[in-house]
Formats: sequence, structure tokens, C-alpha cells
Amino acid sequence: MKPDRELLCMVGGIVGLLALSSVVTFLLKRRAGGTPNAVVANLDARVKAWWVMVAVFGVALATGGLGSVILFGLMSFFALREFITLTPTRPGDHRTLFWAFFIITPLQYYLVAMEWYGLFSVLIPVYAFIFVPTRSALAGDSEHFLERTAKIQWALMVCVYCLSHVPALLMLQIPGYEGQNGKLLLFFVLVVQISDVLQYVWGKLFGKHKIAPTISPNKTVEGFWGGVLSASAIGAALWWATPFTWWQAGLFSFLLTLMGFFGGLVMSAIKRDRGVKDYGTLIEGHGGVMDRIDSLCFAAPVFFHLVRYCFT
Repeated sequence: MKPDRELLCMVGGIVGLLALSSVVTFLLKRRAGGTPNAVVANLDARVKAWWVMVAVFGVALATGGLGSVILFGLMSFFALREFITLTPTRPGDHRTLFWAFFIITPLQYYLVAMEWYGLFSVLIPVYAFIFVPTRSALAGDSEHFLERTAKIQWALMVCVYCLSHVPALLMLQIPGYEGQNGKLLLFFVLVVQISDVLQYVWGKLFGKHKIAPTISPNKTVEGFWGGVLSASAIGAALWWATPFTWWQAGLFSFLLTLMGFFGGLVMSAIKRDRGVKDYGTLIEGHGGVMDRIDSLCFAAPVFFHLVRYCFT
């Protein structure tokens, strides 16, 4: 998968936007003097983290399908670790977890790399779904059995199965779009992530009415609609990098922003249930891996299967 002019334009736009953000952050820090406030400090940490994440993602994209599969496979592994750490299990589940981390997760991404859609699409929701409770039952520990197995099943579905649909976009055979799926993957990630950023910005500027104050106090109606509509407009403007028309790109972007919002909200509910702010501390300014991919997890399978059904 060789980069083309459209792909380079997309990457250049992202780098330019990050460069502008870095300049703005630098000016805000100088204006605040030696002790920038919490908002500026948080913004600075987020921008630095985004530079690192964009660099890693760029390297993966440049290496083609295999690099993307490896990157998202590692992300699934760390996200699964964070999820299981946050929702502790019992010693009777240790062998089940070994299978989840070192057999099922690599196998799922191997199937993506092999473009084996038939098995990739059912491995976790069918076979792992049956295997997980069976293996835990063989350990002979029935205390909180349903709760424990549901945690592992949920973790595999969200952290591995759903996320694996992102690099799976590269396996789609879209007529007239052969060899260009890297742009589709970048379009997907860009729309979902920029929606998160814009919802945060609109919420800070105009947010007054909270959507779910007990679950995610920072999410507001104004931030939601501002971010969703802005990101949808950006997605429609990027139609030239996709196999869609401008209005199809806009509709897909609108759907992606909705699913991304739902993913973030659900993952926030789990954090509130466990009494924590973030899933981890791996990414400075962003929390853990799961805090960055929660919106991708809900949006990826919906986008993948709709594109596969409508355009292949």
C-alpha cells in the first residue's frame, strides 16, 4: 500500500493542525508565565501525546496492512489489560485470562491479517463466548461466576473484537478503490477522534446543559451537537479521499460521531462504576489506551459492516 497524493494531503493536514495547536499552546504558556493553569497544562500534555500517537500511527500506516494489524493488536492487548485490571477477577479465571491475552487476541488479529472474514467475524462472539465460561467452570470456582465470565467476555468483545475492525478496513475489496484502503482507515480514525476533540471544545465554550451528569459530567448537549455536526461537516469535506460521494461521507461521518459518543459514554459508565477517572496512565494527558479508543470501539464494527454491505 503506497502513499498517494490524497493520503499525503490528509497526513499533511493533520500535522499542520497539530503544529498550530503546539504554537497556540506555547503562546498560552508564555502568557500564563511560569505557572500555567490546569486547563493550559492539560492542553499541553494532550498535544504532546497526540504528536506521539500520530507518529506511531503514521509509521504503522506507512508499513501497510501488517503494520496496522500489529499496532491495533498491541492496542487491544493493553486495553484488555486495563479493562481486566479495572474489573478484577478471581484466581479461578487465570487460565481463562491466559487464553484471552495470548491465544484469542493474537488469533483474532492473525485472521484479520489473513483477510479471513468468515472466521474473523465470529471467532470472539461465538467461539470465545462459549469457551470463556467453559474454561472458567473447569477451574471449579463458582463464586460470582456469571459476573466474572461476563467481565472477560465483555472485555474481549470491546477491546479486541470491536477494535480489530479498524485494521480490517484494509481487507475490504471496494470496486474502483483498490489499494487505497489506507485512506479509508485514516478517514475513519480522523472523523471519530476529531469529533471527540470538537465535542470537548464546543462543550468548554458553550456547554450549559449536561447530558449525563452522573456518568460524564463534562459532556453537554451543546458540546455534543457542536462536535457531531462539525465533525460530520469535516467528514463530508473529505469525501475525495473515500469511495463515497460527499453526502455519503457526511452520513457515514454523522453515524461515526454518534457511535463514538455512545462508546465514550458507556466506557465512562464503567469507570464511574469502578470509582476511577481513567482506565490507566500510559498516555500522558489522555489516561490509558482504553480512554483513547473507547469511541473507536463502538464505531469500528458498525462502519466496517456497513461499508462492506453497501460498497463491496
